[in-house]
Amino acid sequence: MIEEQTKSPNLIAQVLRAVRRAWIPILTVALAYLLSVGAGMLMVHRGNTFALATRDKIVSAAQSGPILTALDRNDRMVAALLDSGGNLLGAVSNTLEGFGIVFPYPFIAYRGWIGGIVSVDGAHASRLADPAEAAYYLITLLLQLIPFTLAAGAGVNVGIANFKPKPYYQGKKWLTLPKEALLDMLRLYLLVVPLFLLASLWEFLMR
Repeated sequence: MIEEQTKSPNLIAQVLRAVRRAWIPILTVALAYLLSVGAGMLMVHRGNTFALATRDKIVSAAQSGPILTALDRNDRMVAALLDSGGNLLGAVSNTLEGFGIVFPYPFIAYRGWIGGIVSVDGAHASRLADPAEAAYYLITLLLQLIPFTLAAGAGVNVGIANFKPKPYYQGKKWLTLPKEALLDMLRLYLLVVPLFLLASLWEFLMR
């Protein structure tokens, strides 16, 4: 435990250490996303009417939203920034829910399912059939889900540390929560914030 208790010499090492400490919660969130995305893809590709109708409703509602409105004006950078900010707000919500350990997983499953059902286009044809469209869709999905996974995993890690703290999370607390676990959460957000920006820039500038 000497290595864990010793302060890392630089910020990059601290961030990597935070990822290593939270790897189990991060992995469980990643698996939840993988299963829910797969379920969504399977449903729409099999012609499930509920999944297809939900896909159409969500896409239709998004058409009048500020992000696609900016995109229609060809303000791609504005659209990317709005998308990144919205995703970050959703991630913060999942992080805070993670303090209760199990609370974010239903929202994670729903978000992943939505990511899966948009694997078909407006005509309900598979976006995976065309190699270029498949690559764009899958890369966009992956780039978005990585920071969502880190954010939720960071919150769940705090929740676990509060109920069953490992040696490096024992000691001082902030607002009844382990100080070091909260610091690890903030360190993980040093990855989350730029990764969301990268995902949105890819989505709106590479299309």
